[in-house]
Amino acid sequence: MTQAMQGREEFGADRRGGIDPPQVGRSLPRFWGLALSVLVLGSLVGLSSGLLALFFEWIQRTVLGFVESPGVSTPSQVPTLRRVASVLIGGLVASLIWWFLRNRTRKVPSVGQVVKGADMPVWQTVLHVLTQIFLVATGGSIGREVAPREAGAMLGGIWWRAASRLGLRKDDRSLLVAAAAGAGFAGIYIAPLTGTFFGIEVLLTGVDMTAVLVTLSMSCLATLVGGSIKGFDSYYLVGHDSFSPWFMVFVLLAGPVMGLAGAGFRWLTTWAQNHRTTGPAIIWQLTGVALLTGLVSIWMPEVMGNGRALAQVGMSQHAVSGDSLVALLIPVCALLIMALAKAALTTATIRAGASGGTLTPSIALGSSLGAAMGLVVSWWFPGLPLWQCAVLGAAALLAASQSAPLMAMSMLMEVCHLPVGGFMPLGFAVALSVAVSRLLRKGA
Repeated sequence: MTQAMQGREEFGADRRGGIDPPQVGRSLPRFWGLALSVLVLGSLVGLSSGLLALFFEWIQRTVLGFVESPGVSTPSQVPTLRRVASVLIGGLVASLIWWFLRNRTRKVPSVGQVVKGADMPVWQTVLHVLTQIFLVATGGSIGREVAPREAGAMLGGIWWRAASRLGLRKDDRSLLVAAAAGAGFAGIYIAPLTGTFFGIEVLLTGVDMTAVLVTLSMSCLATLVGGSIKGFDSYYLVGHDSFSPWFMVFVLLAGPVMGLAGAGFRWLTTWAQNHRTTGPAIIWQLTGVALLTGLVSIWMPEVMGNGRALAQVGMSQHAVSGDSLVALLIPVCALLIMALAKAALTTATIRAGASGGTLTPSIALGSSLGAAMGLVVSWWFPGLPLWQCAVLGAAALLAASQSAPLMAMSMLMEVCHLPVGGFMPLGFAVALSVAVSRLLRKGA
Protein backbone atom coordinates (compact mmCIF):
# COMPACT_ATOMS: atom_id res chain seq x y z
CA MET A 1 0.00 0.00 0.00
CA THR A 2 1.44 3.35 -0.99
CA GLN A 3 2.08 6.13 1.47
CA ALA A 4 -0.68 8.23 -0.12
CA MET A 5 -3.19 5.37 0.27
CA GLN A 6 -2.16 4.89 3.91
CA GLY A 7 -2.68 8.59 4.62
CA ARG A 8 -6.17 8.53 3.13
CA GLU A 9 -7.11 5.36 4.99
CA GLU A 10 -5.97 6.85 8.29
CA PHE A 11 -8.33 9.83 8.06
CA GLY A 12 -11.12 8.10 6.09
CA ALA A 13 -11.66 8.03 2.37
CA ASP A 14 -15.42 8.49 2.11
CA ARG A 15 -16.63 11.21 -0.24
CA ARG A 16 -20.00 12.60 0.75
CA GLY A 17 -21.47 15.57 -1.18
CA GLY A 18 -19.64 18.71 -2.28
CA ILE A 19 -16.90 19.08 -4.87
CA ASP A 20 -13.27 18.06 -4.40
CA PRO A 21 -10.53 20.47 -5.37
CA PRO A 22 -9.05 19.45 -8.72
CA GLN A 23 -6.39 16.75 -8.31
CA VAL A 24 -3.41 17.16 -10.65
CA GLY A 25 -0.97 14.29 -10.80
CA ARG A 26 0.01 12.62 -7.55
CA SER A 27 -1.22 14.31 -4.38
CA LEU A 28 0.18 14.37 -0.87
CA PRO A 29 -1.32 12.16 1.85
CA ARG A 30 -4.15 13.94 3.61
CA PHE A 31 -2.19 14.18 6.86
CA TRP A 32 0.55 16.25 5.28
CA GLY A 33 -1.99 18.26 3.31
CA LEU A 34 -3.76 19.28 6.52
CA ALA A 35 -0.46 19.97 8.26
CA LEU A 36 0.67 22.27 5.45
CA SER A 37 -2.75 23.95 5.45
CA VAL A 38 -2.43 24.67 9.17
CA LEU A 39 1.00 26.23 8.71
CA VAL A 40 0.02 28.37 5.74
CA LEU A 41 -3.42 29.44 6.95
CA GLY A 42 -2.33 29.94 10.55
CA SER A 43 0.42 32.30 9.41
CA LEU A 44 -1.72 34.17 6.87
CA VAL A 45 -4.71 34.54 9.18
CA GLY A 46 -2.50 35.67 12.07
CA LEU A 47 -0.92 38.24 9.77
CA SER A 48 -4.33 39.51 8.62
CA SER A 49 -5.55 39.79 12.24
CA GLY A 50 -2.44 41.69 13.27
CA LEU A 51 -2.78 44.08 10.34
CA LEU A 52 -6.45 44.64 11.14
CA ALA A 53 -5.46 45.53 14.70
CA LEU A 54 -2.95 48.07 13.37
CA PHE A 55 -5.58 49.47 10.99
CA PHE A 56 -7.99 49.83 13.91
CA GLU A 57 -5.41 51.77 15.94
CA TRP A 58 -4.55 54.00 12.98
CA ILE A 59 -8.20 54.93 12.39
CA GLN A 60 -8.72 55.60 16.10
CA ARG A 61 -5.68 57.86 16.23
CA THR A 62 -6.47 59.68 12.99
CA VAL A 63 -10.22 60.19 13.27
CA LEU A 64 -11.07 59.91 16.97
CA GLY A 65 -7.76 61.20 18.30
CA PHE A 66 -7.47 58.36 20.78
CA VAL A 67 -5.93 54.89 20.93
CA GLU A 68 -7.42 52.50 23.44
CA SER A 69 -5.21 50.42 25.72
CA PRO A 70 -5.72 48.21 28.77
CA GLY A 71 -4.97 51.19 31.01
CA VAL A 72 -6.96 53.82 29.06
CA SER A 73 -10.00 52.28 27.37
CA THR A 74 -12.43 55.24 27.43
CA PRO A 75 -12.08 58.30 25.15
CA SER A 76 -13.18 60.59 27.96
CA GLN A 77 -10.25 62.99 27.37
CA VAL A 78 -11.17 63.48 23.70
CA PRO A 79 -13.03 66.79 23.19
CA THR A 80 -16.78 66.34 23.03
CA LEU A 81 -17.15 67.81 19.55
CA ARG A 82 -14.48 65.48 18.15
CA ARG A 83 -16.19 62.44 19.70
CA VAL A 84 -19.48 63.35 18.05
CA ALA A 85 -17.84 64.22 14.73
CA SER A 86 -15.83 61.00 14.70
CA VAL A 87 -18.73 58.61 15.14
CA LEU A 88 -20.87 60.66 12.74
CA ILE A 89 -18.20 60.43 10.03
CA GLY A 90 -17.87 56.72 10.70
CA GLY A 91 -21.59 56.12 10.33
CA LEU A 92 -21.87 58.14 7.13
CA VAL A 93 -18.86 56.54 5.40
CA ALA A 94 -19.86 53.01 6.48
CA SER A 95 -23.45 53.48 5.33
CA LEU A 96 -22.35 54.59 1.85
CA ILE A 97 -19.97 51.66 1.46
CA TRP A 98 -22.47 49.07 2.69
CA TRP A 99 -25.22 50.46 0.45
CA PHE A 100 -22.85 50.06 -2.50
CA LEU A 101 -21.74 46.54 -1.49
CA ARG A 102 -25.27 45.27 -0.92
CA ASN A 103 -26.92 46.83 -3.94
CA ARG A 104 -24.28 47.22 -6.65
CA THR A 105 -21.91 44.26 -6.22
CA ARG A 106 -21.89 40.60 -5.30
CA LYS A 107 -23.02 40.24 -1.70
CA VAL A 108 -20.65 39.00 0.99
CA PRO A 109 -22.00 35.84 2.68
CA SER A 110 -21.75 35.22 6.42
CA VAL A 111 -19.06 32.98 7.89
CA GLY A 112 -21.69 30.34 8.60
CA GLN A 113 -22.76 30.37 4.95
CA VAL A 114 -19.14 30.07 3.83
CA VAL A 115 -18.63 27.04 6.07
CA LYS A 116 -21.63 25.44 4.34
CA GLY A 117 -20.18 26.02 0.89
CA ALA A 118 -20.67 29.64 -0.19
CA ASP A 119 -17.73 31.50 -1.74
CA MET A 120 -16.57 34.91 -0.51
CA PRO A 121 -15.81 37.45 -3.27
CA VAL A 122 -12.35 38.77 -2.50
CA TRP A 123 -12.35 42.54 -2.98
CA GLN A 124 -15.91 42.88 -1.68
CA THR A 125 -14.98 40.92 1.45
CA VAL A 126 -11.84 42.98 2.04
CA LEU A 127 -13.81 46.23 1.76
CA HIS A 128 -16.59 44.81 3.95
CA VAL A 129 -14.07 43.79 6.64
CA LEU A 130 -12.25 47.14 6.62
CA THR A 131 -15.57 49.00 6.85
CA GLN A 132 -16.48 47.12 10.02
CA ILE A 133 -13.15 48.00 11.59
CA PHE A 134 -13.52 51.63 10.47
CA LEU A 135 -16.98 52.02 12.03
CA VAL A 136 -15.93 50.61 15.40
CA ALA A 137 -12.67 52.58 15.47
CA THR A 138 -14.55 55.84 14.92
CA GLY A 139 -16.88 55.02 17.83
CA GLY A 140 -19.77 53.03 16.34
CA SER A 141 -21.51 50.87 18.93
CA ILE A 142 -20.97 47.35 17.58
CA GLY A 143 -18.42 44.55 17.92
CA ARG A 144 -15.43 44.22 15.60
CA GLU A 145 -14.78 40.51 16.11
CA VAL A 146 -16.70 39.48 12.97
CA ALA A 147 -14.20 41.24 10.69
CA PRO A 148 -11.14 39.05 11.47
CA ARG A 149 -13.33 35.94 11.33
CA GLU A 150 -14.58 36.88 7.87
CA ALA A 151 -11.02 37.59 6.73
CA GLY A 152 -9.97 34.18 8.03
CA ALA A 153 -12.89 32.43 6.34
CA MET A 154 -12.07 34.13 3.03
CA LEU A 155 -8.43 33.03 3.25
CA GLY A 156 -9.53 29.50 4.14
CA GLY A 157 -11.74 29.30 1.06
CA ILE A 158 -9.01 30.69 -1.23
CA TRP A 159 -6.45 28.24 0.11
CA TRP A 160 -8.76 25.24 -0.31
CA ARG A 161 -9.46 26.14 -3.94
CA ALA A 162 -5.74 26.50 -4.62
CA ALA A 163 -4.78 23.25 -2.83
CA SER A 164 -4.96 20.99 -5.87
CA ARG A 165 -2.20 18.56 -4.85
CA LEU A 166 -2.61 18.28 -1.09
CA GLY A 167 -4.80 15.18 -0.93
CA LEU A 168 -7.59 17.06 0.83
CA ARG A 169 -11.15 15.74 0.87
CA LYS A 170 -14.20 17.76 -0.11
CA ASP A 171 -15.40 17.98 3.50
CA ASP A 172 -12.04 19.46 4.51
CA ARG A 173 -13.23 22.76 3.05
CA SER A 174 -15.69 23.28 5.91
CA LEU A 175 -13.03 22.31 8.43
CA LEU A 176 -10.40 24.68 7.05
CA VAL A 177 -12.82 27.59 6.67
CA ALA A 178 -14.15 27.15 10.23
CA ALA A 179 -10.65 26.76 11.66
CA ALA A 180 -9.41 29.84 9.78
CA ALA A 181 -12.38 31.89 10.99
CA GLY A 182 -11.67 30.89 14.59
CA ALA A 183 -7.99 31.60 14.06
CA GLY A 184 -8.87 35.11 12.88
CA PHE A 185 -10.59 35.69 16.20
CA ALA A 186 -7.66 34.18 18.11
CA GLY A 187 -5.12 36.31 16.26
CA ILE A 188 -6.74 39.64 17.07
CA TYR A 189 -7.71 38.94 20.71
CA ILE A 190 -4.67 36.72 21.49
CA ALA A 191 -6.99 33.94 22.60
CA PRO A 192 -6.14 30.54 21.04
CA LEU A 193 -8.63 28.48 23.06
CA THR A 194 -11.39 30.95 22.28
CA GLY A 195 -10.69 30.70 18.57
CA THR A 196 -10.64 26.92 18.81
CA PHE A 197 -13.95 26.69 20.64
CA PHE A 198 -15.54 29.19 18.27
CA GLY A 199 -14.70 26.97 15.34
CA ILE A 200 -15.87 23.84 17.14
CA GLU A 201 -18.92 25.09 19.07
CA VAL A 202 -20.33 27.68 16.70
CA LEU A 203 -19.32 26.71 13.16
CA LEU A 204 -18.71 22.96 12.94
CA THR A 205 -21.66 20.61 13.34
CA GLY A 206 -19.57 17.44 13.58
CA VAL A 207 -16.32 17.29 15.55
CA ASP A 208 -13.65 14.59 15.62
CA MET A 209 -10.01 14.47 16.66
CA THR A 210 -8.88 15.79 13.27
CA ALA A 211 -11.11 18.86 13.64
CA VAL A 212 -9.80 19.52 17.15
CA LEU A 213 -6.17 19.24 16.08
CA VAL A 214 -6.61 21.47 13.03
CA THR A 215 -8.60 24.21 14.79
CA LEU A 216 -6.40 24.25 17.88
CA SER A 217 -3.07 24.29 16.07
CA MET A 218 -4.25 26.92 13.57
CA SER A 219 -5.55 29.20 16.34
CA CYS A 220 -2.30 28.82 18.29
CA LEU A 221 -0.20 29.73 15.26
CA ALA A 222 -2.43 32.70 14.40
CA THR A 223 -2.15 33.89 18.01
CA LEU A 224 1.63 33.73 17.81
CA VAL A 225 1.77 35.72 14.57
CA GLY A 226 -0.94 38.21 15.57
CA GLY A 227 0.56 38.73 19.01
CA SER A 228 3.99 39.32 17.49
CA ILE A 229 2.45 42.23 15.59
CA LYS A 230 0.19 43.79 18.22
CA GLY A 231 1.58 42.46 21.49
CA PHE A 232 0.47 39.89 24.05
CA ASP A 233 -0.92 42.20 26.74
CA SER A 234 -4.21 41.35 28.41
CA TYR A 235 -7.24 42.97 26.79
CA TYR A 236 -8.79 43.94 30.15
CA LEU A 237 -7.09 44.95 33.40
CA VAL A 238 -8.36 43.05 36.44
CA GLY A 239 -7.34 42.51 40.04
CA HIS A 240 -5.15 39.79 41.49
CA ASP A 241 -7.36 38.45 44.29
CA SER A 242 -7.63 34.67 44.35
CA PHE A 243 -11.09 33.19 43.84
CA SER A 244 -12.53 32.22 47.22
CA PRO A 245 -14.91 29.25 47.69
CA TRP A 246 -17.35 31.74 49.24
CA PHE A 247 -17.52 33.45 45.89
CA MET A 248 -19.67 30.54 44.73
CA VAL A 249 -22.59 32.16 46.59
CA PHE A 250 -22.42 35.06 44.15
CA VAL A 251 -22.10 32.58 41.26
CA LEU A 252 -25.44 30.98 42.19
CA LEU A 253 -27.10 34.40 42.18
CA ALA A 254 -25.48 35.89 39.10
CA GLY A 255 -25.60 32.88 36.77
CA PRO A 256 -29.39 32.80 36.28
CA VAL A 257 -29.62 36.60 36.09
CA MET A 258 -27.03 36.71 33.33
CA GLY A 259 -28.89 33.92 31.56
CA LEU A 260 -32.02 36.08 31.50
CA ALA A 261 -30.10 39.16 30.36
CA GLY A 262 -28.16 37.21 27.74
CA ALA A 263 -31.31 35.66 26.30
CA GLY A 264 -32.90 39.11 26.11
CA PHE A 265 -29.90 40.64 24.37
CA ARG A 266 -29.74 37.73 21.94
CA TRP A 267 -33.42 38.23 21.10
CA LEU A 268 -32.90 41.96 20.50
CA THR A 269 -29.87 41.56 18.26
CA THR A 270 -31.41 38.66 16.34
CA TRP A 271 -34.49 40.76 15.67
CA ALA A 272 -32.28 43.64 14.54
CA GLN A 273 -30.29 41.40 12.18
CA ASN A 274 -33.46 39.90 10.69
CA HIS A 275 -34.82 43.40 10.00
CA ARG A 276 -31.55 45.03 9.01
CA THR A 277 -31.84 47.89 6.53
CA THR A 278 -30.17 47.17 3.20
CA GLY A 279 -31.64 49.70 0.76
CA PRO A 280 -30.94 53.43 0.36
CA ALA A 281 -32.48 54.06 3.79
CA ILE A 282 -29.29 52.71 5.34
CA ILE A 283 -27.58 56.00 4.53
CA TRP A 284 -29.78 58.16 6.73
CA GLN A 285 -30.63 55.49 9.31
CA LEU A 286 -27.07 54.42 10.11
CA THR A 287 -25.87 58.01 10.01
CA GLY A 288 -28.69 58.96 12.37
CA VAL A 289 -27.84 56.18 14.83
CA ALA A 290 -24.19 57.24 14.68
CA LEU A 291 -25.21 60.81 15.53
CA LEU A 292 -27.31 59.49 18.43
CA THR A 293 -24.31 57.50 19.67
CA GLY A 294 -22.20 60.63 19.53
CA LEU A 295 -24.77 62.64 21.48
CA VAL A 296 -25.03 59.96 24.16
CA SER A 297 -21.24 59.90 24.37
CA ILE A 298 -21.28 63.52 25.53
CA TRP A 299 -22.37 62.20 28.94
CA MET A 300 -21.33 58.55 28.59
CA PRO A 301 -18.25 58.08 26.38
CA GLU A 302 -18.15 54.46 27.57
CA VAL A 303 -20.91 53.54 25.08
CA MET A 304 -18.64 54.19 22.10
CA GLY A 305 -16.87 51.40 20.25
CA ASN A 306 -17.14 47.66 20.69
CA GLY A 307 -17.74 47.72 24.45
CA ARG A 308 -14.20 47.48 25.78
CA ALA A 309 -14.54 50.77 27.64
CA LEU A 310 -17.78 49.82 29.41
CA ALA A 311 -16.48 46.36 30.27
CA GLN A 312 -13.38 47.89 31.83
CA VAL A 313 -15.53 50.27 33.87
CA GLY A 314 -17.25 47.27 35.44
CA MET A 315 -13.99 45.45 36.07
CA SER A 316 -12.45 48.56 37.68
CA GLN A 317 -15.19 49.10 40.27
CA HIS A 318 -14.24 49.38 43.92
CA ALA A 319 -16.30 48.60 46.99
CA VAL A 320 -18.26 51.54 48.40
CA SER A 321 -17.05 52.55 51.83
CA GLY A 322 -19.27 53.87 54.57
CA ASP A 323 -22.85 53.04 55.43
CA SER A 324 -24.68 55.46 53.12
CA LEU A 325 -27.24 53.77 50.88
CA VAL A 326 -27.01 56.69 48.45
CA ALA A 327 -23.28 56.10 48.04
CA LEU A 328 -24.13 52.55 46.96
CA LEU A 329 -27.01 53.40 44.65
CA ILE A 330 -25.13 56.00 42.61
CA PRO A 331 -22.59 53.60 41.00
CA VAL A 332 -25.22 50.86 40.69
CA CYS A 333 -27.60 53.13 38.79
CA ALA A 334 -24.76 54.49 36.65
CA LEU A 335 -23.73 50.98 35.62
CA LEU A 336 -27.29 49.96 34.83
CA ILE A 337 -27.95 53.10 32.76
CA MET A 338 -24.76 52.63 30.76
CA ALA A 339 -25.64 48.97 30.16
CA LEU A 340 -29.11 49.86 28.90
CA ALA A 341 -27.71 52.60 26.67
CA LYS A 342 -25.10 50.22 25.23
CA ALA A 343 -27.69 47.51 24.52
CA ALA A 344 -30.04 50.00 22.87
CA LEU A 345 -27.36 51.65 20.72
CA THR A 346 -25.88 48.32 19.61
CA THR A 347 -29.33 47.02 18.65
CA ALA A 348 -30.12 50.25 16.80
CA THR A 349 -26.78 50.17 14.97
CA ILE A 350 -27.43 46.63 13.71
CA ARG A 351 -31.04 47.45 12.79
CA ALA A 352 -29.89 50.51 10.84
CA GLY A 353 -27.76 48.34 8.58
CA ALA A 354 -24.34 47.90 10.18
CA SER A 355 -22.45 44.63 10.00
CA GLY A 356 -20.48 43.55 13.02
CA GLY A 357 -20.49 41.43 16.12
CA THR A 358 -22.33 41.24 19.41
CA LEU A 359 -19.67 39.35 21.33
CA THR A 360 -17.74 42.23 22.89
CA PRO A 361 -20.93 44.24 23.52
CA SER A 362 -22.18 41.15 25.41
CA ILE A 363 -19.04 41.24 27.53
CA ALA A 364 -19.64 44.93 28.24
CA LEU A 365 -23.21 44.29 29.35
CA GLY A 366 -22.24 41.32 31.49
CA SER A 367 -19.38 43.19 33.13
CA SER A 368 -21.48 46.21 34.05
CA LEU A 369 -24.42 44.10 35.28
CA GLY A 370 -22.08 41.80 37.22
CA ALA A 371 -20.37 44.75 38.88
CA ALA A 372 -23.76 46.28 39.76
CA MET A 373 -24.88 43.01 41.34
CA GLY A 374 -21.55 42.77 43.17
CA LEU A 375 -22.01 46.24 44.64
CA VAL A 376 -25.43 45.29 45.99
CA VAL A 377 -24.22 41.98 47.41
CA SER A 378 -21.18 43.65 48.97
CA TRP A 379 -23.59 45.66 51.12
CA TRP A 380 -24.16 42.44 53.10
CA PHE A 381 -20.81 40.77 52.37
CA PRO A 382 -18.07 43.42 52.57
CA GLY A 383 -14.80 42.57 50.87
CA LEU A 384 -16.34 40.93 47.82
CA PRO A 385 -13.91 41.52 44.89
CA LEU A 386 -16.02 43.49 42.43
CA TRP A 387 -13.72 42.80 39.49
CA GLN A 388 -14.45 39.11 39.93
CA CYS A 389 -18.18 39.85 39.85
CA ALA A 390 -17.73 41.81 36.63
CA VAL A 391 -15.63 39.13 34.92
CA LEU A 392 -18.04 36.40 35.97
CA GLY A 393 -21.00 38.43 34.70
CA ALA A 394 -19.22 39.02 31.40
CA ALA A 395 -18.53 35.31 30.86
CA ALA A 396 -22.03 34.23 31.86
CA LEU A 397 -23.91 36.77 29.74
CA LEU A 398 -21.60 36.13 26.78
CA ALA A 399 -22.26 32.39 27.03
CA ALA A 400 -26.03 32.90 27.08
CA SER A 401 -26.09 35.40 24.23
CA GLN A 402 -23.81 33.32 21.97
CA SER A 403 -24.91 29.82 23.06
CA ALA A 404 -21.23 28.93 23.36
CA PRO A 405 -20.28 28.12 26.97
CA LEU A 406 -16.75 26.82 26.34
CA MET A 407 -15.88 29.75 24.09
CA ALA A 408 -17.24 32.29 26.59
CA MET A 409 -15.44 30.80 29.58
CA SER A 410 -12.15 30.49 27.69
CA MET A 411 -12.36 34.01 26.30
CA LEU A 412 -12.62 35.72 29.67
CA MET A 413 -9.87 33.52 31.06
CA GLU A 414 -7.58 34.42 28.16
CA VAL A 415 -8.29 38.11 27.56
CA CYS A 416 -8.06 38.86 31.30
CA HIS A 417 -5.05 36.56 31.91
CA LEU A 418 -6.86 34.91 34.82
CA PRO A 419 -5.25 32.21 36.96
CA VAL A 420 -6.43 28.64 36.50
CA GLY A 421 -8.53 28.93 39.66
CA GLY A 422 -10.96 31.10 37.71
CA PHE A 423 -12.21 28.10 35.73
CA MET A 424 -14.30 26.86 38.66
CA PRO A 425 -16.54 29.90 39.31
CA LEU A 426 -16.71 30.89 35.64
CA GLY A 427 -17.60 27.34 34.65
CA PHE A 428 -20.49 27.14 37.13
CA ALA A 429 -21.79 30.59 36.18
CA VAL A 430 -21.63 29.82 32.46
CA ALA A 431 -23.44 26.50 32.96
CA LEU A 432 -26.24 28.15 34.95
CA SER A 433 -26.54 31.01 32.50
CA VAL A 434 -26.76 28.80 29.41
CA ALA A 435 -29.25 26.47 31.12
CA VAL A 436 -31.58 29.39 31.94
CA SER A 437 -31.18 30.82 28.44
CA ARG A 438 -32.03 27.50 26.81
CA LEU A 439 -35.10 27.07 29.01
CA LEU A 440 -36.31 30.50 27.99
CA ARG A 441 -35.82 29.79 24.29
CA LYS A 442 -37.66 26.47 24.57
CA GLY A 443 -40.56 28.11 26.36
CA ALA A 444 -40.79 31.00 23.87
